[in-house]
Formats: sequence, C-alpha cells, structure tokens
Amino acid sequence: MSLTEIRDRIARAERAADRPEGDTTLIAVSKVQPLERVEAVLEAGHRVFGENRVQEAQGKWPALRERFEGVKLHLIGPLQTNKARVALELFDVIHSLDRPKLATTLARLAQETGACPPLFIQVNTGEEEQKAGVLPVEADTFIRDARAMDLPVVGLMCIPPVEEEPALHFALLAKIAERNGIDGLSMGMSGDFERAIALGATHVRVGSAIFGARDYG
Repeated sequence: MSLTEIRDRIARAERAADRPEGDTTLIAVSKVQPLERVEAVLEAGHRVFGENRVQEAQGKWPALRERFEGVKLHLIGPLQTNKARVALELFDVIHSLDRPKLATTLARLAQETGACPPLFIQVNTGEEEQKAGVLPVEADTFIRDARAMDLPVVGLMCIPPVEEEPALHFALLAKIAERNGIDGLSMGMSGDFERAIALGATHVRVGSAIFGARDYG
C-alpha cells in the first residue's frame, strides 16, 4: 500500500469522525526497514518517522537528516535509562515514558540540558505482564508525578493486546487523557488506525502498510 493511500484513508477516517482534515499525525514506523524503503518515503515528501530502538535510530538518522530537511523523529519503543541522554538529543518526541525511574532520569537530564522533547506516557491498557507501560489504575498518579517534575507530558500512548478489540483500549486511553486534561493520543497501527482516529487519535503509528513487511533477518 502506498503512502498516498494511507494518507487518503486517514483523511476519510477524519471526515467520518467529523474531525478536521490533517488533525492526525502519521508516524511512518521505519524500524528494521531497508534504507532504500525509508529513502523512498522521504523522497515522497513524508517527514515524520518512528523508531523503536535508540541504537538503530542513531545509526540511521543523522546521515538522513543531512540529506532531508524537516525530519521529525519519534521514539515509539522502550527507552532504557542508560540511553536516555542520547534519546533526548536524537528524538523530537518520546512516546514511551513508562515508569518512575525513567521519569526521574529524564527530569534530571532536562534540568542539566535545559531541554526535553514532548513526552507521551505509555499506558498498559491490557495489563499485560510482558508489556511495558503504566497500569490504568496508576495512570492518574503517574501523570501527576511526571508533571510535578516539570516533564512536558503532552499525550498518552498504548499498544492494545493482539487478541482483543483495539477500540476498547483506545476508548480507555482517551478517557484517561480526558480526565487529566491531556490532548495527545498516540494509538492505532497499520491494522486499526481508522478505529483509533474515530476515537480521537492524534498520532497513528503505521509501518508495514507503508513500507511492506519487515525483514528481521
């Protein structure tokens, strides 16, 4: 599926939800994608990309940014505290603030450097043991604590369980965001981004539908 087709589907979903066209940011998830596929999407004019790993992004994006102006890079995967300093330098937005220790580290680094990118708090809406994220019942407290550290919390993010209806999780995330006065909702991927837009997603993370299947080697 082409980038144009994805953009058209997003626009149709926005209209169906009575939302302004362009209200949703498309994050092209370029993790583990061959460089030529990423370059093709850049050459088509897209500038917002998502990466899962700091190290992979570090090896890929500095050179691409020299060739293509205006790139915005989003970290959508887990962030280890020992990679936090590099992440603050490399990424424009971080979607995976998921635990108190990371919040403390980011707050300290923000104080040291005088800057911190916008942050999304990851909520483990499915309460899955193997998945990162703050539990829904703990989300309000975590949001309050992060704000008390002067962290720029702009949104919430979730990755619904594979076997469950994602709309239930999108609705839960939207409810948590609303009661905490948070506007950003990073939710929806290749298979369900239209349902996410219907429920208020401001950022959708689409990889394989744009780039094709990933080759993990």
